[in-house]
Amino acid sequence: MNKLLLREQLLHFYKEDIGFGDKTSESMFTNERSKAIFLAKEDGVFSGEIVLREGYKILEEDIHLTLLKKDGDKVSVGDVIAEVEGPTIDILSTERVLLNLVQRMSGIATLTAKVAEKLAGSNTKVCDTRKTTPGLRMLEKHAVFCGGGSNHRLRLDDAVMIKDNHIAQCGSILDAVKRVRDHVGHTMKVEVEVESLEALREAIEAKADIIMFDNCTMEEAMAWCKETPSHIITEVSGGITMETVEEYGKTGVDYISIGALTHSVKALDISLDIKGLEE
Repeated sequence: MNKLLLREQLLHFYKEDIGFGDKTSESMFTNERSKAIFLAKEDGVFSGEIVLREGYKILEEDIHLTLLKKDGDKVSVGDVIAEVEGPTIDILSTERVLLNLVQRMSGIATLTAKVAEKLAGSNTKVCDTRKTTPGLRMLEKHAVFCGGGSNHRLRLDDAVMIKDNHIAQCGSILDAVKRVRDHVGHTMKVEVEVESLEALREAIEAKADIIMFDNCTMEEAMAWCKETPSHIITEVSGGITMETVEEYGKTGVDYISIGALTHSVKALDISLDIKGLEE
């Protein structure tokens, strides 16, 4: 993860939440110091250690962070994830921003781990999509990785993905792929989205590097995998749930991309508890 970009984001989040100062904490405390813990209040998978490290480092104060859990570690109710000691005002004023991020990232990692576990008996990997929260994509995709998933393209400049609207405008998959190949460098992979057997065959003819089966049934996914040459990476997406992902993993596809990993996730319940005050 890019620490410079993360630092910029955290500064923006702090400015949004703290504004010109934490009126509550600043009204009650001056030079007091506190010790606090990040406590897991439900079972899951932790993600967000870099957020805690960089989040406290920004303050440039005498703050000491001890991480007891690493990204990807399982946590149970009552587990202490991290301990922090420093100025009371700083710990309290940054609490909500850091908790919001760590809770969301851990929720994503937890859900991803559950999906990955269902695919454990296959060669299929779960990956994310660009259906992320604006401003949080870097963190949310990192959380997917922490949960045992793979990352799809981070941004539009990472790779080419030719979708239905591109094809409709160009007139055919062959023309769309040709236009792309004439424009991008040889190191960039080209993915094509297909919704029918005819489209799949056209994408194969166009020499796509990756073919995504969009909104297909398990039977279609299995048949289309057999139709696709082994050197082409296959992906299936659209409407796949926790109840169906294991069966889709048996179709032979290389990847299953699930937007719900990031756009519909439940945050993991984590609290920050002050454990004592010092003068």
